[in-house]
Amino acid sequence: MYKELEKFKVSNSFTFAIEDSLEQACNAPEGAGIFVVYAVEGDAKELIMVGSTGTVQNDGTLKSKNGGLYDKIVNGHQFAKTGRKYSWPAQMKLENISALEVVWYETFTAEVKGIPTTVEGQVLQNFLDSNGKLPRWNVAF
Repeated sequence: MYKELEKFKVSNSFTFAIEDSLEQACNAPEGAGIFVVYAVEGDAKELIMVGSTGTVQNDGTLKSKNGGLYDKIVNGHQFAKTGRKYSWPAQMKLENISALEVVWYETFTAEVKGIPTTVEGQVLQNFLDSNGKLPRWNVAF
């Protein structure tokens, strides 16, 4: 786990296989935060993507799209102009990935106020520092 994420106590994960329904598998809440996606092969896990949702306004309040993390994971566009519930299984087939582990963190709560895109950027920066590139499913940041 990345040290930037240790302070966020509202967190959970789920596993997603090609034949699963992402809508049913996803246990993320409607809150704001980040999610990290790992390709799982046996005991090995590879970080392949980091995403976030929610913006903080200048008055310190959170602006979150309807559906929050759940909606971003399930219906957010990736690889095509279509929701991840369709594009992830297709991409998993292309890359021969049997399962994904998705770990999500609510980064902006009453107790902790982490700006989702900032936390996402910190995780991506550490990955870049260690690997010389971004996770393969992150196109840009």
